Amino acid sequence: MAAPDLWDNPENAKQTVDRLKALKAVVDPVRDAGAQADDLSAMLELLAEGDDDDVLAELHDGLEALDKAVGRVELLTLLSRPDDSSNAYFNIQAGTGGDDACDWAEMLLRMYLRYFERSGYAIEELAMRHGENAGIQSCSFLIKGPYAYGCLSCETGVHRLVRISPFSAQGKRETSFASVDVQPEIGDIEIEVNWDDDVREDTYRASGSGGQHVNKTSSAVRLTHLATNLVAQCQTERSQHKNRATARKMLQSRLYLFEQAKRDTELAKIYSEKGQIGWGNSIRSYFLYPEQRVKDARTSVNTSDTTGVLDGDIQQFIDAELRRRAAARHK
Repeated sequence: MAAPDLWDNPENAKQTVDRLKALKAVVDPVRDAGAQADDLSAMLELLAEGDDDDVLAELHDGLEALDKAVGRVELLTLLSRPDDSSNAYFNIQAGTGGDDACDWAEMLLRMYLRYFERSGYAIEELAMRHGENAGIQSCSFLIKGPYAYGCLSCETGVHRLVRISPFSAQGKRETSFASVDVQPEIGDIEIEVNWDDDVREDTYRASGSGGQHVNKTSSAVRLTHLATNLVAQCQTERSQHKNRATARKMLQSRLYLFEQAKRDTELAKIYSEKGQIGWGNSIRSYFLYPEQRVKDARTSVNTSDTTGVLDGDIQQFIDAELRRRAAARHK
């Protein structure tokens, strides 16, 4: 970083900066916990010299803070899979439920955007399909930050919402579904694809914001891998060539995970459980009526703070799923 010619090659410089962030994400939490432990040791020495209520209260608060810091370090040890430190392609797809499902997909999107913001992740929108009357049908983002894939992969699966439908004139209770799918940005890993014979390419006009050029030309690209029916799409760039390049990277990531799932029992289980975006496949349920609670079916983590969860407070679910995975690997 101190090299005077670092920014002569902006692409290499960016990779260096990203590498530094990834390393600091590992080192800094350990250093912070060590520093807090040293401070608490000094407080204990003061207390040994005589009772001091102020120092005792500060020691109590410091122990709670240290417990949280050690918890963060512990979670880093759980993010040990080869791709956990990678950036992530993050996708939401509305499922069974019509307008309610599209609205639910948009609610999920807001929840995750709030979580990304709190976690300090950089967000790059790749594709967005709006619902006919409300919400979104699907969206794709590239999430950049240390351990983005490791954490967000815990959210892969079907999410279920139970509430009084705002689209029902009779005020009926409705159940809606949306799925979350996450793949690592695979970087230098090569996945062989015959783009001419194995993949169908469709171009179309992008919808939503983006300016006249984006909306009046067929710049958006959708790629379908014929053998697996895996799909990747990108529409945010004005250039069809750039959208195609991004869609190819996304499709390669999905094929990479697909091949991994054949060897990784846990990953195969996640994808088989996701299944249809509807009844019987949800990993987490969000109840807004008649009771207020959110329950994760995998870890049994349960909270009544639905407002906080839908505002992005989902770290407790991610932490519990990381611990569950680690326990499953060690059986």
